[in-house]
Amino acid sequence: MNADGSIGGGPEASVSWAGGGQDLARWSQSHHPSLRSPRTWDHPTWTVDDLVAAKNGRTVSVVLPALNEEDTVAGVIATIAPLVGTLVDELIVVDSGSTDRTAERARAAGARVVTREEAIPGVPAVPGKGEVLWRSIAVTTGDLIAFVDSDLIDPDPMFVPKMIGPLLADPAIHLVKGYYRRPLRTGDRQEPGGGGRVTELLARPLLTALKPELGEVCQPLGGEYAGTRELFASVRFAPGYGVEIGLLIDAYDRYGLAGIGQVNLGVRTHRNRPLPELAVMSRQIVATLLERCGIADSGVGLTQFVVGADGGFTPHTTELQHGDRVPVNSLRPDQLRETSAAPPQLR
Repeated sequence: MNADGSIGGGPEASVSWAGGGQDLARWSQSHHPSLRSPRTWDHPTWTVDDLVAAKNGRTVSVVLPALNEEDTVAGVIATIAPLVGTLVDELIVVDSGSTDRTAERARAAGARVVTREEAIPGVPAVPGKGEVLWRSIAVTTGDLIAFVDSDLIDPDPMFVPKMIGPLLADPAIHLVKGYYRRPLRTGDRQEPGGGGRVTELLARPLLTALKPELGEVCQPLGGEYAGTRELFASVRFAPGYGVEIGLLIDAYDRYGLAGIGQVNLGVRTHRNRPLPELAVMSRQIVATLLERCGIADSGVGLTQFVVGADGGFTPHTTELQHGDRVPVNSLRPDQLRETSAAPPQLR
């Protein structure tokens, strides 16, 4: 255990408030003597006042990527808006092409709303979560940036303060992943810990095989995380649902395990996706993970077989999204202002 109450690798922080909650996380035991765990705060007890006092001139942006989340976006904003003007310096919803009332309800709830096209006007937009997160870096100003998914149901108002804490406590940390228990609702039944299916069946086994220290990250695909502008503006953003695994591996390759922290956020409830959607998501994640590990991917889209009313099967293929977005800090000024003919990509 480090001096500040966290566990795992990395330098010790010098701030006393980060030591709140001294319990050792269960997975910190030497179950793999050759592996280290990322710096982990399992029972954080710091307060918003502690964090505000520790900002020392640093600014904090909170981004909610949104696509047709009119039923939940205002509730998520309501848990963060009271922090604006103290811990949080700007709260922005970046809309990814919603066709419902997401933008209207977000504005009414107190967030600034920016469309993906407005964020980087000189680059034609493409669909996908990675795209909207990449564009958000250009439209935010904070030294620290926290991402919170807009489909959460009754999120804890301490989600953002908990994620920001490690970044303010230790300048060596550049990415903080939230972790949590994830209930799974199936019809009228809810399993207390049945969520995170793609993580447990795909991401963690593959990370353990290819980047074993990252297998110790509890929620590698979680949508609640925070990091430094230094990191987010200087790395590529993978397309679609490959974005989270790409950022995690990039942070690890750039800063080592000492650059990654994780913090317990309690419980995260959101709209659970059906298995066919998770399969498409998984295909994109596999492509990004393999590419980041230097392994060639076929580039072939995922074919699923749909059962018809007559019992027969019909193939349906979802094409893979290709092309990482270049680091935001490499964009030309004209790309941030005027319409460009082609999107910048790196492969």
